[in-house]
Amino acid sequence: MTDVHAHHGYITDKEKYLNRMRRIEGQARGIHKMVEDEKYCIDILTQISALTSALEAVAVGLLDDHLRHCVVDAARLGGDEADAKISEATAAIARLVR
Repeated sequence: MTDVHAHHGYITDKEKYLNRMRRIEGQARGIHKMVEDEKYCIDILTQISALTSALEAVAVGLLDDHLRHCVVDAARLGGDEADAKISEATAAIARLVR
């Protein structure tokens, strides 16, 4: 569910998120090259772990922004919109902890 009339919570930190995603892209390319170059398995796994942590940090940041902005704003309004935003956030958290 998206609100076309409202700004997303992360918009104030958009550049920070874009910079983080560029670094993550670089990490993924580095892992690709390590596999191409047949680097040691444990070294590749270490880099995959770092990439996973970086992605999780972005996800937690976006979730925090979502809760602080979208969910709080909807909760103030109450009703079906609040219930929908809470359900949406709960589903996102469930996906993250799998």
